[in-house]
Amino acid sequence: MLISRYGRAWRGAVLAAGLVALAGCSMFSSDDDRYAPAPLTEYAPGMSVRAVWSTSIGSGSGLGFVPAVVGDNVYAATPDGSVAKLELASGRVVWKASADTKLSAGVGSDGTTTVVASPLGQIIAFDDAGKVKWKAQATSDVSIAPVVGYGAVVVRSGDYRIQAFNIETGERLWSLQRPGPALALRSSAQMIMAEGLVITGLPGGKLLAINVGSGNVQWEGTVATPSGASDLERLTDVVGAPRVVGPLLCAVAYQGRIVCFDVTQGGRPIWAKDFSSSSGMVLDGRFAYAPDQTSVVNAFALDSGTNVWKQAALKNRALTAPAVLGSAVAVGDLDGYVHFLSSSDGSLLARLSVGGDAIVSPLQTTSQGVLVQNGDGNLVLIGTN
Repeated sequence: MLISRYGRAWRGAVLAAGLVALAGCSMFSSDDDRYAPAPLTEYAPGMSVRAVWSTSIGSGSGLGFVPAVVGDNVYAATPDGSVAKLELASGRVVWKASADTKLSAGVGSDGTTTVVASPLGQIIAFDDAGKVKWKAQATSDVSIAPVVGYGAVVVRSGDYRIQAFNIETGERLWSLQRPGPALALRSSAQMIMAEGLVITGLPGGKLLAINVGSGNVQWEGTVATPSGASDLERLTDVVGAPRVVGPLLCAVAYQGRIVCFDVTQGGRPIWAKDFSSSSGMVLDGRFAYAPDQTSVVNAFALDSGTNVWKQAALKNRALTAPAVLGSAVAVGDLDGYVHFLSSSDGSLLARLSVGGDAIVSPLQTTSQGVLVQNGDGNLVLIGTN
């Protein structure tokens, strides 16, 4: 978890403020065993997993890097500027390109246009032959993967603006800004597109549904309400990707709640539980799964919000947002392991090392297995035997 400040008045004090904030956050203390990562324990294997393929696409990883799966292909990028398209089933590289600059976020793709972003807010679009299609400029740094669809590329920048660009030309279509807090969480946040809407969380705990064509806000919900005397105490943000299943739109926040809204009833919340996550959540037909900020994995019943089970065996292992694989839930950790838990009771089922030190990119559920982008810039597809 990283904390950053935005705004012209803060610019000269960014580094000092970030260090002070981190120093005051006890989870970063190395001399307190309460915050030490739980050691890996023995367990009775309940499933068998393997790496189906592993392919290097570039170098490094980061919170803003999320592979995009479109049909039978995977699009991915790394901080060194590498962008690639691979076959999902085999890991074969279809094309590989360079953005000719360092990258801070990627990728968004609709299978025709693939988009990445640089630390200075440059938006770079590639066609499906790996050639640069256009470049555009966002109003600020971009650390969240763009989303692509409905004729637009949408980005969220560090000055709390959501901006849309024409998918063919890069011309700016609209820009929406909401006021933001002095402190913001650097987390693995994601936007999604659904039914002509882009759905995004914002620092401060709001969830917005925005018309992709016009930029008009169609709905706004509250996932968290800042509280406390200091900026650090009031720090809250929607983390991970908002999730949709059936009529439900669900989201989770750091220092906030996990909540599900019913989109057929005007986005009315049907349940909400006080909860804090720094990585995100995933849904299946029964439960919502999320690690809390100490990496205790929780399952909540989708119909009621009842906390069905908790698994603390991976506590403080800096777990990623989870992915579902059949009857298992997968999470990555700070040592490059992917752990598989029973979706019914949270028991440990399997473990596989994908290397590359810490996994920070959220795991992706695909038709072929769970897709992992590790800390070395490799993509790994994990399947069952």
